[in-house]
Amino acid sequence: MTAIVDDLSPAESGGLSRARRAERVARIEQLVRLRNSLDAEIAAEVREFALEEVEARLEEVVVAPERVEAGIVAQLGLALRVSPTRARVQLRLARDLRAGLDRVRDAFAAGDLDERKVAAIVAAAAHLGPDQRAEVDRRLSERDLSAFGHRRVADLARSIVAAVAPERFAERARAARADRHVSIRPLEDGMVRLSAVLPVEQGVACYAALRRAVVEHWVDPDPVTRTRGQVMADTLVERLTGLDAAAPVAVEIQVLVPVEALLDPQAPLPAEIPGYGPTDLLDRAVVAGWRRLVTQDGIVVGGDSRRRAFTGVLADLVRIRDRGRCGEVGCDAPIRHLDHVARWSDGGPTSLGNGRGVCVFHNLVREQPGWRVESRGGTRTTTTPSGRRYALRL
Repeated sequence: MTAIVDDLSPAESGGLSRARRAERVARIEQLVRLRNSLDAEIAAEVREFALEEVEARLEEVVVAPERVEAGIVAQLGLALRVSPTRARVQLRLARDLRAGLDRVRDAFAAGDLDERKVAAIVAAAAHLGPDQRAEVDRRLSERDLSAFGHRRVADLARSIVAAVAPERFAERARAARADRHVSIRPLEDGMVRLSAVLPVEQGVACYAALRRAVVEHWVDPDPVTRTRGQVMADTLVERLTGLDAAAPVAVEIQVLVPVEALLDPQAPLPAEIPGYGPTDLLDRAVVAGWRRLVTQDGIVVGGDSRRRAFTGVLADLVRIRDRGRCGEVGCDAPIRHLDHVARWSDGGPTSLGNGRGVCVFHNLVREQPGWRVESRGGTRTTTTPSGRRYALRL
C-alpha cells in the first residue's frame, strides 16, 4: 500500500473524486467479465477445432484415438502458448462443458464465471454421465457462484457431485489413491518445491511428525535459532537422506558460466543452473564436483558426433543449452528426449546445432503426419498439420 501511495503525486492523490474511483472500479469489473467471456469463446473455438480435426483424421486409413488426441493437444498448445498438459485441460474443459453443464456454460459465456471456477466444476463432474451432470448443473445454478471464491466453488461442486452420485464419487476417491506421487519444481533464488500427493491420512501423519519435531526442538535446552518452517524443512531433509541438513550434499551440478564473466570479474552476469535459473554457485552445497560450461551470448559451445543418438558430453550440452526445458513453443516440461531438428533419416547430423531437448509428448507427436521442425538463423520453427507456423528464437 505504501508503494502505491508513493507512486502518486500530490495532485493525483488529492484530485480523485469518489465518483471517479467508483467509475474506475466499475471499468475493472467490466473488463473482468469481458475476459471471462473471451475465455468462454476460446473454449468454444477449441471444441470446434477439435471436432474438425477429428473429422479430417477420420479420412485416414488407420486412426488411433490417442494419436488423434495427441495431435489436437499439440496444436492447441502451440496456439495457446501453453504446455501440452495445460492444452489437454483446455480441450477437456471445452468438451465436457457440452455434456450436461449448460447453465455453467451460459454463465461462463456471460462473464459471470471465470475459467478457474468452470474448470473446477468440470473436473468435479468429469466421471459423471450427462444426466447426472445436468442435475449437478441445476443445483449449482441455485447458488450465486460469481460471489464465491475458486476454492469454495470447487468444494461446493464436489459436495453436490457426492450427493448426486455417491457410488461414483466413492469409486473416484478410491482410484485417486493410485495417483500418489512426489514431484519437484524449481523456484527462484536457487530453491525448489518438493511436493507429495498422498492419501489424506498419510499426509496428515507426515505433517504431524514434522510438527512434533518443532515441539521437541523448542523444549530442547539449546537456544532456538530457527523458525518453525525451517525446523520442519530441515527435519524432512534429515529423515529422507539420513544426513544433517547443514552438511554439504555430494552431487554434481552443471553450471553455465558466461565467458564475459571470466574475462571481466566485475561483469554483472550470473552463473546459471539449467532448469533452475541464476545462482550464486551454491558452493556451500556441492562437494562432488562441478562441470563448468562456457557460454557466449547464451550459446553453449560444443562438438559434433557421428553417432545417431545424443550421448555423453554432447547430450549434456544439448540439455544445458536448452536450460533443461522442452524446446517447443509454450512448453516448459523437463527434457526427457533428445531429438534431431533435421531428422537423422534425412541426413541430419548428430550435432549441438541440430539437436534439441524436448519432452516425451513433443518428441512423439512430431512423428505424426504433417508435422515439421526446421532451424535457420538461430530460429527454430515448427509447422503443424493445419499449416500454422510457430517460431522460437534460440
